[in-house]
Amino acid sequence: MSGKVPGLLGLVKEDLDAVRERDPSRSRLVEAAFHAPWHGLVLYRLSHRLYLKGHRIGPGILTWIGRIISGLEIHPGASLGRRAFIDHGFGVVIGQTCVIGDDVTLYHQVTLGSKGWWQDGGPKAQRHPKIGNRVAIGVGASVLGPVTIGDGVRIRAHSLVLSDVSEDVR
Repeated sequence: MSGKVPGLLGLVKEDLDAVRERDPSRSRLVEAAFHAPWHGLVLYRLSHRLYLKGHRIGPGILTWIGRIISGLEIHPGASLGRRAFIDHGFGVVIGQTCVIGDDVTLYHQVTLGSKGWWQDGGPKAQRHPKIGNRVAIGVGASVLGPVTIGDGVRIRAHSLVLSDVSEDVR
């Protein structure tokens, strides 16, 4: 799907539709609306908009609330594409400079983080992964540092990824 990126409400609706499409237990709208990770994504989308406008306290509060209600910790500076789907959600961490493409699926306990403050390369550096479109990252996987994950890649559960991946890691 291409074209103009929808506004905030359009992105939120697309995320809700992704829940209905990718979670067999949440095929009805009312069921999908009670999918806790979706609530975390809604708060992330709002906090990201505020963050891009230079706000820091409001996005921080929204991130904190999102963590409490959904178990997700998504930095408001991270850039998530369209139709994101996070299954279960608890323990998912997405760092500040992470860039995530469209139609990405993450399972619980996935970390998209840096390798550590002592080797980050400074405050302006790309410290977190760049994830392509249509990527799926399995339960408990960690993708660390400024690595690139190519389009369509599937990363198996509990993998530790420290370098670029252009093909499936199954």
